[in-house]
Amino acid sequence: MSDNIMEYRPRIIKVDDGEFYVEGSPERKFCYRTVVSEEEMSCTCGDYSMKVKKEPDYVCEHIEYIQAALDGSFGAQNIEIFEKRRTARLDERFIKNIQGRDFVVYAGLLDLAHQSGLRSMRVEAVQFPTSENGLEAICKATVETETGELFTEVGDANPKNVNPMIAKHILRMAATRAKARALRDFTNIGMTCLEELDELDDVIPETKPKNPPLKFQPRGKESVKKPPVKPPKQDSKENPGEEPAASAPPIEEPSERSTGKEAKPSEGDSKEKFTAKLSSAQLKAIENLARRRGMTSAELAGLALDTFGRKSLDVLTQVEASSLIRTLQQSA
Repeated sequence: MSDNIMEYRPRIIKVDDGEFYVEGSPERKFCYRTVVSEEEMSCTCGDYSMKVKKEPDYVCEHIEYIQAALDGSFGAQNIEIFEKRRTARLDERFIKNIQGRDFVVYAGLLDLAHQSGLRSMRVEAVQFPTSENGLEAICKATVETETGELFTEVGDANPKNVNPMIAKHILRMAATRAKARALRDFTNIGMTCLEELDELDDVIPETKPKNPPLKFQPRGKESVKKPPVKPPKQDSKENPGEEPAASAPPIEEPSERSTGKEAKPSEGDSKEKFTAKLSSAQLKAIENLARRRGMTSAELAGLALDTFGRKSLDVLTQVEASSLIRTLQQSA
């Protein structure tokens, strides 16, 4: 060990495992890249480059500085190692915008956690899904950082708050949600993780559909046609001996798109679009939105009856269900 290490204590910057930059002089105007690991020892200084060819085991003073700093020996305990800070950044590819709100996907949280110094992550099943608890699974996740900090969160999943395609994997979804919440705490991400949502957003129609929306006319209301022209009623008191004249048949005015020929509606196309029964996903979305609004089942059934003339939600068509979802979403 050279005497210079006792006289001069350089600044050492650690940039990676086993890789350092060591200030080369007391003036601190330049640094040497130095590698000290079990597999390799090297330095970019001139002394090492010239002497290592003749002495393969040669160790320059910069390598000695690092060794002394690592083991704290030879009176060099006060030599510091400065960790180079890496700026952790969430990749925009992992951010999804749904109806004007930003959501982060689990893969993005995991990537950001590794950038921020993730050491380990453990998951524990707190409750297994059974028929007694409504097939609800609860998991607890604990994230440990390189500095020893711990972040713990729980996640739940049941058939009512997951996509129908995930219903068979309740326990795994609960574990993913618990890990996502713990990672959000660790990385300080305020956005909700996409995996924490159910299928509601998947069934709500897009804001800008490819084709213009169909105009829906609820049952029980007047047709778009103009009302028939009725003849004026005759006063029976003025003509007591005459019978009231028979009312004239209603006269329907021609449609604005009439071309002289009788219009024939495309019954096949209308029936296909208006009579298809609503899907189970649409029914569940309606129930979820009504619950968020605090509506009872009777109030929801009354809304369907007043709007569409339907006595039950089960008989709504897909078009009617989409219209009801939009109405509930706007007022939720």
